[in-house]
Amino acid sequence: MTSKGIDHSGLTFRQDYFGDLEAWQALVDLLKDTFDIDIGPLQEMGGPDPSSMPFGWFDRDGLLAANLSAFAMPLVINGRTLNAAAFQSGAVRPPWRGRGLYRDLTRKALAWCEEMGFEAIALYTDKPSLYEPYGFRSLALHAYSGKAPAASKAQTPARRLDPLDAADLTLLRAALKAREPASDVLAVCQSAAMFLINTQLDPGVRVSWMEQEQAAIAWKTEPPGRLILLDIVTADIPSLTSIIGALDIEPDAVDMLFCPDKLGWNGEARSLDGHTHFMIRTPGAITFDRPAMLSPMADF
Repeated sequence: MTSKGIDHSGLTFRQDYFGDLEAWQALVDLLKDTFDIDIGPLQEMGGPDPSSMPFGWFDRDGLLAANLSAFAMPLVINGRTLNAAAFQSGAVRPPWRGRGLYRDLTRKALAWCEEMGFEAIALYTDKPSLYEPYGFRSLALHAYSGKAPAASKAQTPARRLDPLDAADLTLLRAALKAREPASDVLAVCQSAAMFLINTQLDPGVRVSWMEQEQAAIAWKTEPPGRLILLDIVTADIPSLTSIIGALDIEPDAVDMLFCPDKLGWNGEARSLDGHTHFMIRTPGAITFDRPAMLSPMADF
């Protein structure tokens, strides 16, 4: 037991271990066992975000007992680009809970972010009280809903992309690298690994490619006749009417899970109270210029 009350007996601390495939698999196993989330396919899609810095406590057999990872995730908030990081993959196996390991990893991750000069840190959690002592504050999230506009007929219908197909993956990764933020109110500037793995975590997500606009559209549908727009990956955001026309669908209503300030359409903002908390740690307070949320394709 250390003087700070962290009991790491029988464990070894490791940092920056993603180059070790066995250690990476230990993280895959931890998240699968804890949250029933399989991030294993990420290795087939280019691997984890290259900026990722994992912090973990391993037992003698290589089992990952506790982990927290940080990675660079530049954000646009109210038209300003923030040099932001994000925390993800935070978990502790039941036998090692209550020993202060997660508190230790949080402090290590915060120190790394400070050393790297990040001006903000974001995370998702269903336990906001766990992070409030470290200066994180929850931001209210809002989606937009409304009547679907009349579609503009596309010259070429959008085609379905398969992110696990080599050619489609190359196309999608290039678009993600060159993307414009989907919103100026709240959006990621780049977060390719998160977008790609989220195409696999939700079987309902479709990704379609608009050839003329060079745009990838992440979307879902819900009966009867409801389009759920998740994200737009392109250097020049097309209008919602163009997107609906290219998807060759005739929805009655639209749910947009990010602020539609660039799409030439205005829905009604609706609060996502009860949704997993989006928290951010910055030197000053943040209030969105308009109701907003981060695209689910950036969930981390």
